[in-house]
Amino acid sequence: MPSFPELLLDQIRSEFTASQQYTAVAVWLDGQDLPRLAAHFYAQALEERNHAMSMVRYLLDNGLPARIPGIGEIRNDFSSVHDVVKLALDQERLVTDEITTLAKTARDQGDYLGEQFMQWFLKEQVEEVASMSTLLTVVDRAGDNLFHIEDFVARELGGEDRNDLTAPPSAGPRV
Repeated sequence: MPSFPELLLDQIRSEFTASQQYTAVAVWLDGQDLPRLAAHFYAQALEERNHAMSMVRYLLDNGLPARIPGIGEIRNDFSSVHDVVKLALDQERLVTDEITTLAKTARDQGDYLGEQFMQWFLKEQVEEVASMSTLLTVVDRAGDNLFHIEDFVARELGGEDRNDLTAPPSAGPRV
């Protein structure tokens, strides 16, 4: 089985891929004249980038090799807002599985620092899956009336404070 630091390097790739995927989603939404949804996913893209850079900082702070990998395949073509949000929810569920594996690996390998580091990410993934699940429900209920979705995002997701003071520090500036 790969070591915790090896899996963390793989996770950095996943986080950067998620960041690029959310950027692609945001651009598509922007092209559909859905500014609130687009802004939400632009912010999600930055959040995923910051997650990757927090993992880089962890490796650097612990004297472990850090590298910036390429990213996976990004999807740019969507047929509907439902399609976009479903992709985001599936992505968050996949990341949750990856984060859970990282936490379990750290525990199994007696890497208590690694295990502690992953606790914040576990909490974050619960929030992310719940948020995307709710957004998908709203999208489904809104049907063809995209203004209902925009209103929901502005009302419920627009004022989120993305500067979580409990988040692990990142390498470079947090954006």
